Amino acid sequence: MMINLRKLLLLTLVLVSSSHAVFCQTIKSPLELTYKQVDTVKLGLKIFYPLAYKKGERLPTIVFFFGGGWTGGSMTQFEPHTLHFAAKNMIAVLVDYRVKSRHNTSPFESVKDAKSAIRYLRQHAGELGVDANRIVASGGSAGGHLAAACFTNESLNESSDDLAISAKPNALVLFNPVIDNGKDGYGYERIGENYVTFSPIHNIQKGFPPTIFFLGTKDKLIPVATAEMFKKKIEQVGGRCELFLSEDQPHGFFNKEPYLSETMAKTDLFLLSLHYIQ
Repeated sequence: MMINLRKLLLLTLVLVSSSHAVFCQTIKSPLELTYKQVDTVKLGLKIFYPLAYKKGERLPTIVFFFGGGWTGGSMTQFEPHTLHFAAKNMIAVLVDYRVKSRHNTSPFESVKDAKSAIRYLRQHAGELGVDANRIVASGGSAGGHLAAACFTNESLNESSDDLAISAKPNALVLFNPVIDNGKDGYGYERIGENYVTFSPIHNIQKGFPPTIFFLGTKDKLIPVATAEMFKKKIEQVGGRCELFLSEDQPHGFFNKEPYLSETMAKTDLFLLSLHYIQ
C-alpha cells in the first residue's frame, strides 16, 4: 500500500514539535573536544550522542556549520537541530571555525577548517562512533557554503591535514546556502577571481552527494533562480537535489517556527530515504 506522503509529512511535523519536550531524556551530555589548532587558536567540536548509544557502534553523523558571512556567528545556531537528530539515533556535531570578527581571517580559512573538521571525524571515526560512509554536512548561509564546499573544493586544504582522508560528505542538508560566489553572486568582493574554485555552483561534478535545499522566495542574498540552477546542474550529472521554497520568507527563515519544525520534518524524510534514520 502506497504511503500518503502528505500525511507522513504532517505526522513527522507533529513528532518534531513534540520531541522538543523530551530531548533531555533522549540524548547524552555532549562531548567537547579540539579538532584543530592553528598557532594559538583552538577550534572545537561539540558532539551529541543518542541516549541509547553504546561504545563500538557506528552511527550516521550530521555536521553543522553556522552562518554569518564567514565574518561572525555562533556554534549554538544549530543546537536545536543537533538535539533533534541525536534524538533520531544519529550523532550530531556542531563545528567552530575561524571567522573574520574573532580571528581576522578570510573565507578561505573557513573552508580549510570545515574540511579539517570532516577529516577529523573520519580519522577518529572508530573512537567517536562515526559511520565514516554516512556523514551529512549541513549549514545555513555561509555555513551552507562550507558544507557544500567540503565536496566541491579541491584546492583549499590545511597544510597539517592528512589529504589521504576525504573531506567530502556523503549527503548535504543546506539552509539558504551561499552557492554562487561569482561576479553576480554573494561574497565576490572578498573572493575575487578565486570564485572559479571557491564557488560550489561552478564546481558541480559527477558523484555529487544527495542534497536537500531550503530557501525563502524573498531571500535577498540567494535568488530562487540560483537555487534552481544549482538543482539543475546536480541533476545533469546524475545527482539528486530536492529544492523546497518557502513563499515570502527572507534569509534565515528556517531559524524560527513554524519553519524550524517544517524544515526538520522534511529533512527527516530525506534522511529516511537514505536510510540514515529509521
